[in-house]
Amino acid sequence: MAQHGSVKYCPRCGAQVAYQEKYGKVRPVCPQCDWIHFQDPKVAAAVLIEEDGRVLLVRRANEPFRGLWTLPAGFINGGEDPAEAAERECLEETGLSVRVKRVLDVISGREHERGADFIIVYLAEVISGELVPADDADAAEWFARNDLPPLAFKATQKVLN
Repeated sequence: MAQHGSVKYCPRCGAQVAYQEKYGKVRPVCPQCDWIHFQDPKVAAAVLIEEDGRVLLVRRANEPFRGLWTLPAGFINGGEDPAEAAERECLEETGLSVRVKRVLDVISGREHERGADFIIVYLAEVISGELVPADDADAAEWFARNDLPPLAFKATQKVLN
């Protein structure tokens, strides 16, 4: 989420913006050309994969929540299909190619400054690959639901409850 004052100049005409109440919120507004800045939400995609009563989790290698566990997940790139983003992120973090089966949940609420505003969680199944942590995960393991490690995010906790 853009911090108050992070937008200083109009991208259209270069004039310094003023902060004004517009559409129910204080927003950067250009006094020259009337451009208004609307903060776009950040959207992530995650996969829940279950096999033999166990769920696949990855351990975060970076802050925030370094060392805690979460579902394989990441941000959706502009123009990218969300289901394909979920499959891509899982491959990048675990070495496993997966197939998305269906949407499981859409969770809203940013949990930290650099986090997503919305997380689309998909139910998925492994189609190939070898479990090897990579990208921003330093471990990837299967856990029984009654023996989960410390979890990083409320969204992960919600999905696993």
